[in-house]
Amino acid sequence: MDKLFKLKENGTDVRTEVLAGLTTFFAMSYILFVNPEMLSQTGMPVQGVFLATIIGTVAGTLMMAFYANIPYAQAPGMGLNAFFTYTVVFALGYTWQEALAMVFLCGVISIIVTLTKVRTIIIHAIPETLKHAISAGIGVFLAYIGIKKAGLLKFSIDPGTYTVAGTGADQGQAAITANGMATPGLVDFNNPAVLVALFGIIITIFFVLKRVRGGIILSIAATTLVAIAVGVVDLGSVNFASNNLGAAINDLKTIFGAALGSEGLGALFSDASRIPEVLMAILAFSLTDIFDNIGTLISTGRKAGIFNVADEEAAKDSAGLQTKMDKALFSDMVGTTIGAVAGTSNVTTYVESAAGIEAGGRTGLTALVVAILFAVASFFSPLLAIVPTVAVAPILIIVGIMMLASLKDIDWHDLSEAVPAFFTSIFMGFSYSITQGIAIGFLTYTLTKIIKGQAKEVHAMIWILDVLFILNYISMAI
Repeated sequence: MDKLFKLKENGTDVRTEVLAGLTTFFAMSYILFVNPEMLSQTGMPVQGVFLATIIGTVAGTLMMAFYANIPYAQAPGMGLNAFFTYTVVFALGYTWQEALAMVFLCGVISIIVTLTKVRTIIIHAIPETLKHAISAGIGVFLAYIGIKKAGLLKFSIDPGTYTVAGTGADQGQAAITANGMATPGLVDFNNPAVLVALFGIIITIFFVLKRVRGGIILSIAATTLVAIAVGVVDLGSVNFASNNLGAAINDLKTIFGAALGSEGLGALFSDASRIPEVLMAILAFSLTDIFDNIGTLISTGRKAGIFNVADEEAAKDSAGLQTKMDKALFSDMVGTTIGAVAGTSNVTTYVESAAGIEAGGRTGLTALVVAILFAVASFFSPLLAIVPTVAVAPILIIVGIMMLASLKDIDWHDLSEAVPAFFTSIFMGFSYSITQGIAIGFLTYTLTKIIKGQAKEVHAMIWILDVLFILNYISMAI
């Protein structure tokens, strides 16, 4: 072990690394329940997504262990799975197979970007303000989804300000589209599911503030038990015979390789009119993934000494796989590509890895322990059948709050920085679209620079993206 992971060189030992791996696993194992619940809304089989989540997690984390030799774990990213579900499938109307194809292309493109100077161009092109705003905006988006899933909101719509898709007998299942006159408000707290969600939020906050190891997964368990006790979850209606590893493997067959099939890549570019929109979605996947990874690695690795300033600067200006951070980024892209083939959204480096690092993890042995534990977790798929949405909602809210920390790095006293940051972060949540948040942020950033006479500071790549975003809005209007 010492020779393989260089334990003595990194000032650690096997016991410390194993304990660190256990800590990281329990800190991030909630994704085993959250990701299937999120992606299954698109029509994907929940048990199959459970196994795909494990496959993507294990693939990316093993790369971190043996290739990069750093104590980071990977799994399908929060925010990226929401973008997959609510923006690409629900808002833009793509099938889940086509969305998986986009994730696969994102992984392939990102691998190419990581191996070339293109990454350097992208890193230098995107202003720091927008990088922070994108991360915070995803937090707004996740928290809003969590609040909605908890059932805390109701919407009042003025008469004559909405349209209904469908008539007659179909109206019971019709979609209602309202304009800006729809007003949100709090629900009446007389619904058992809402009360269970409130309990979940309270206990999640308690565990997080008390820094209880595995607190998030414990909150899911506690909330589920309460949901069973008050009848929100009816165990009698759960068919455990169809919720087991064998059934999960059969479900996995439905989604495994779908990204590369005729309904995935084969259909994605079949309509020429959709190509600009497809490229924008892939771009949004890629930008979010790259900046999420770099931000996580730097913020958690700097304090522990895993990465230093020299590593960060080398990663910004290098091409190929020359530094630890290069290898970490490459590991992420491999995880994303394999995960897409298996049937899940983008795999990314988890900030919860910081829990294991705080516990003393310094090498890839920590990551190896995490990967092994996720592999063992494949035998627990029956638990998916009893975990309700209201037990997952608090986790989305808490993760969203954590991501809002990026707002502190924005200079709010400089309105040329504050305006695009505001529109980027707020529009992600209120428009229910990460893509729209990025688009509005880039356009307002360019606008503020033009008004201040600083148009020359706008990178050529930003100008190109601005033109593409504007053309997309024109096509939507037409």
